[in-house]
Amino acid sequence: MKHRIVVKIGSSSLTNAQGGLCQAKLQEHTNAIAHIKKLGHEVILISSGAVAAGFTKLGYPSRPVKIAGKQAAAAVGQGLLMQGYSDEFLKHDINVAQLLLTRNDFVNQEQYKNAYATLTELLKRNIVPIINENDSTSIEELTFGDNDMLSALVSGLIHADYLIILTDINGLYDSDPRKNPTAKKYTFLSTITDELLSKVKKSTSKLGTGGMRSKIEAAKAASTLGVNNIFIGIGEGELKLLDILTGKGDGTYIGHSNNKIVKSKKQWIAFHSTINGKIVIDHGAAMAMLEKGKSLLPVGIKEVYGPFQAGDVIEVINGKGKIIGKGQVNFSSEQLNEIKGKDSSEIERTTNCLITEAIHRDHWITFK
Repeated sequence: MKHRIVVKIGSSSLTNAQGGLCQAKLQEHTNAIAHIKKLGHEVILISSGAVAAGFTKLGYPSRPVKIAGKQAAAAVGQGLLMQGYSDEFLKHDINVAQLLLTRNDFVNQEQYKNAYATLTELLKRNIVPIINENDSTSIEELTFGDNDMLSALVSGLIHADYLIILTDINGLYDSDPRKNPTAKKYTFLSTITDELLSKVKKSTSKLGTGGMRSKIEAAKAASTLGVNNIFIGIGEGELKLLDILTGKGDGTYIGHSNNKIVKSKKQWIAFHSTINGKIVIDHGAAMAMLEKGKSLLPVGIKEVYGPFQAGDVIEVINGKGKIIGKGQVNFSSEQLNEIKGKDSSEIERTTNCLITEAIHRDHWITFK
């Protein structure tokens, strides 16, 4: 079976002891990806390493701490990183494309849709997209978790079958195996629990910005988005990705076959959109939405709190004051105040409006 696979490679898996780009490591990763590409799988690569590859070129003795230094190193290193990948993939007759993303590319709906369309077209054309955070200009992105969360969001966006996070530790443990020789390794987890998250502290290395906690948080996010096969661990040689896909990987497998794929539209509403207002609905409307999967009609709306415009995302509150979900609204707050409590026939008769749903069920996410 052919799969769509997101592979995330961290800085420590790409650089040498001094922090520069390690050609041997990059070549090994490229060979491994090329191997599964030749088997028919689609691959999206999330690659860190720009800052780590670039800071030595600027004369820094170690990874810079200040924002300006990180951004300058990323600006230099990103070109080195892409050139290295391009040269190695061309040996396998594989072309690559670069995408630099920020959080705003997920928050802005049009940019989110464009990212999906671009990635889909690249995969259709048999190109390997190589994605990194836009570290050169985005301050917030430099604390994004060493691309771990980005890999989770991308895997959800393009409905990946697998998310493979390669790191320098062979999986998840109940404590730090480098400090506790009796630490227990998890070979398989059906889900990421809050208890597991509480055990793992955030950590950093000299070369990377993420730690094991960021990888666990990424796995949890990917699972929520409907990615059913997640791997966190290590690998060696050009067969390492194939080994992981066949269950022979040295790490932790995470997944649950019952997770449903979340459509891109609902992903954006659920995880990336900004809340611009809220409305209160009556009991009947709440039951129709929660139990019958119905759209929200203006007749069920009791109160409107804005201002917001048509197309904005708003929270929906039941009569007991509980937030039951959020959705993309078809009317502005001013319009909803005029038509709230009215049935569809009255709205059509008095406003000539052809849209009768305040929030369509396809643009709605229920909070559980």
